Amino acid sequence: MFIVLLVLLLQFFGYVNGEDELHNLKECDIYHGKWVYDDSYPLYNSSQCFHLNMHFDCQQNGRPDQQYLKYRWKPFACDLPRFSGKDLLERMRNKRITFIGDSISLNQWQSFICMLHSHHPHAAFTRDNDHGFTQFTFLNHNVSVGFSWNALLVEKESTSYGVVLNLGSISDFDANMWRHSDVLIFNSWLWWLHSRSDRPWDFIVDGDDLHKDMDRLVAYEKALSTWSHWVQNNIDFDKTLVFFRGDSPRHPNASEWGNNDGKQCSEEREPIEVREVNEYRELKKPAGEGIVERIVRKMRKPVRLLDITRLSELRKDGHPGAYASSHHQGMDCSHWCVPGVPDTWNHLFYAELLRAYV
Repeated sequence: MFIVLLVLLLQFFGYVNGEDELHNLKECDIYHGKWVYDDSYPLYNSSQCFHLNMHFDCQQNGRPDQQYLKYRWKPFACDLPRFSGKDLLERMRNKRITFIGDSISLNQWQSFICMLHSHHPHAAFTRDNDHGFTQFTFLNHNVSVGFSWNALLVEKESTSYGVVLNLGSISDFDANMWRHSDVLIFNSWLWWLHSRSDRPWDFIVDGDDLHKDMDRLVAYEKALSTWSHWVQNNIDFDKTLVFFRGDSPRHPNASEWGNNDGKQCSEEREPIEVREVNEYRELKKPAGEGIVERIVRKMRKPVRLLDITRLSELRKDGHPGAYASSHHQGMDCSHWCVPGVPDTWNHLFYAELLRAYV
């Protein structure tokens, strides 16, 4: 009893999970660190996530190992505060959070809903769907968490002569939704890599020019420039937090991490080990990540980069692989198992919210 009272007093005066911890968090580079084994993980069981896409539910799809569920991200310079769905919902009361992007953003959004719902399994909620936008609302706190499918961010229009991607335009539907969110988490990358045969457009409009196709990195940078100008000129940064999540790495080639006998990401059971910060910094990033960092750095408004690329690069073990369906067909080394790596992205997002709202 005495110990409990002592802890409560220390919390009240800011010594335990209070002001000192938040001060340390503000000063810490939370994206430089290593994966450590933690037997208290995962944060929830996938059976608690009634809404979870089966593609991401590796345990239900028959994945026999569980070690990949047991890793926690540990920054070199500090400790992350334990994720608290209750605290997050209180901080976000009467607010609207929106994830915008492709199926990797869907991956993260579903993880986020799992993390919140597992803390309040009996909480009342509603689910609404409208034109590629899905929204959960936790009624007791009036917190809405939505996902908008928008893999390219800029406007894509169906015409009589095909699908046209306009690198210089944001659609009215997207613009209206973005303006009415309190927290925005953007991402775009994987769909810019699609081959000519399965690209999601027939033509690209770049200013006055119409192309059948063009250099994808050039197109990506032009699209992100359009996005950044729109965000700077149309979002009220006094009311809205804006994040851009870094690129999610793929692990299609086991020889890249020294496993010449490996079959892509299949049968990987543990992360790539990094012992110290300089070794971590030497990890290469995909070409698209350099474009994201350059665009965000040039913006005059404070867009926060969720810099998850390098830490996810270490998690060759975290993909569905052969367990992206109950029939074990195909090999998915792009998406992530849930529970799994996207939980850490959301844990870092939570840490960023703590930094922003303190």
